[in-house]
Amino acid sequence: MGRHSAVKSGEARVLEGARILVTRSPDRAAPLVNALREAGAEPLLLPLIDFERARDQHSLEVALDALRAGAYSWLVVSSITTVRALKEKAAERRLELKELIPESVRIATIGPSSRRVLEAEGIPVDLAPEDVQSAAGLVSAWPTGPANVLLPQADIADAMLLDGIEAKGASVQAVTAYHTVDYPAAPERRLTAALAAANGWHAGGAGAPELTPEAAKAELSGGRLHAVVAASPSAARRIHASLAPLRDCRFIAIGRSTAAEAAALGIPVAATAKEPTPAGIVAALRTVFDTEGNES
Repeated sequence: MGRHSAVKSGEARVLEGARILVTRSPDRAAPLVNALREAGAEPLLLPLIDFERARDQHSLEVALDALRAGAYSWLVVSSITTVRALKEKAAERRLELKELIPESVRIATIGPSSRRVLEAEGIPVDLAPEDVQSAAGLVSAWPTGPANVLLPQADIADAMLLDGIEAKGASVQAVTAYHTVDYPAAPERRLTAALAAANGWHAGGAGAPELTPEAAKAELSGGRLHAVVAASPSAARRIHASLAPLRDCRFIAIGRSTAAEAAALGIPVAATAKEPTPAGIVAALRTVFDTEGNES
């Protein structure tokens, strides 16, 4: 495997010497980079996707005006990037994010990271799945009955969340809050809103070496990358386009939708994080390397 120390079952630093490729931009990668270092791994960055403001600002503005006016009973926040997009729109109105959302509006989200960031912004979360932390998990937990729901999301968002909530009897207004693009985003369109200090998020860099796709491919070909972490189906697609075949580099998915996309692309999935958090990703990596250590 090329690491300096062997993987041994039961060791706290079972990832010692493992070189892990994180496919996030520096301002989004810090929590995972820190968690990997604490576990003994060497994180490397390969930013593949980035985020830009919605092209259709008018539709987003209209939806947020309706939100402030009390037209919706629920706001669904499906990602941390959605929080950033909404915070930027609030700042344009010289408001705090929590001031954009009436107290009567209930908040739903998908994962613990989004929940922590929302709560750090002073926004309590009313509904989040406990077992399956994904869009499917939220749909399963969604209450049956009529409701007016605002769903700001990525331009490439899967329709499953919208369709699933509507199937429970709600009326859902989906609006594009941001666009997912190849890294780097256009400077004049890039989302820049800084989140409240929570879950390790901050506006600065992650402090890990940043590779180009060409350099990452060379590291991969030389057997010097032990795992790559993908946080979304779009990241899985870009990993496939930029790096495949992954050879002995293990693919770690953050969530079932990412794992499913990787499998559809023919990428073997070594593990799927049970929780879409830095701790969940480290736990998935430990499981993979600990299992391999026991087999060797």
